[in-house]
Amino acid sequence: ARVERGVGAVSYGSGMAAIHAALLTAGLTMGAKIVASQDLYGPTITLLRSVFVPVGVELVLTDLCKPEALDLIRAEEPDVIYLETVSNPLVKVVDLNAISMVAREVGAITIVDSTFSTPYLTRPLEHGLDLVVHSATKYIGGHGDSTGGIVISAKQALLDQLHSYTILLGAMLSPFESHLMLRGLRTLALRMERQCKNAMQVAAFLHQHPLIERVHYPGLAEHPQHDLATRLMDHGQYGGLLAFELKEQSRAAAFCFMNKLQLCIHATTLGDVFSLVSYPPVSSHRTLNTTELHAMGITAGCIRMSVGIENVEDIILDLDQALKQV
Repeated sequence: ARVERGVGAVSYGSGMAAIHAALLTAGLTMGAKIVASQDLYGPTITLLRSVFVPVGVELVLTDLCKPEALDLIRAEEPDVIYLETVSNPLVKVVDLNAISMVAREVGAITIVDSTFSTPYLTRPLEHGLDLVVHSATKYIGGHGDSTGGIVISAKQALLDQLHSYTILLGAMLSPFESHLMLRGLRTLALRMERQCKNAMQVAAFLHQHPLIERVHYPGLAEHPQHDLATRLMDHGQYGGLLAFELKEQSRAAAFCFMNKLQLCIHATTLGDVFSLVSYPPVSSHRTLNTTELHAMGITAGCIRMSVGIENVEDIILDLDQALKQV
């Protein structure tokens, strides 16, 4: 809570449990309306559609990176606004200050999943948002050996509600998992500094590679939210996560590439000290259909990469040799 500049925090057994608790705390019940980013983590969209919509919640999905989204929020007057600081998997960046401003206009409670940027880079509560969610399984834990979630509140009243829902949901974090998360926090800044630095170099390498169609990384000047990310993120760094698209746009090519990697690991998680790659259409966004994937910009050749703390030259050599075998 101190790191995020909140009044308090509540821990949960998983990131999804933390998201569920945050949504309930924000008042997402029958008759409520939520405007959420269309670029959310796949299971978050599924949670909203499968659990909240059937009990009478109205869900409006939109691209919160576009300026016209602010007008939509004013028109819809939602009770809750849900977004991610950095989206999964295409690392789009949302203007937290603009969302905070329009939320105050319409009286909405704001929830932001800041898993990818971590408090090392961005602290959403400082920008006026109400609740921050982290899947602590990722960068906060940092070693791929624990699961957990955290919700940090800017307001005492919301924090009290969080405590109540924690008891009712029964999704508490175990003592040993708590120990592992606290261990991870001690090295968060060290790991993030190295991962951000490595990711920038990997993104630059992939950006000029002849077998790569497109690279999604806010540290690149070509990224549509590069200037915004520069303002929002500290230390002149842009995170350890990136995505890229193979010129050969097919599932077969994507799996051929991942199977040829020797150092980087094919895994569905992220934020570990090891470099990890995954194929979003069958992992993080497997519950979405082809039309929805295309609307989000997730192509058949899209690879998500969580860059680790290895020697960056080794990472680049591994990527290069695998690409040449596709």
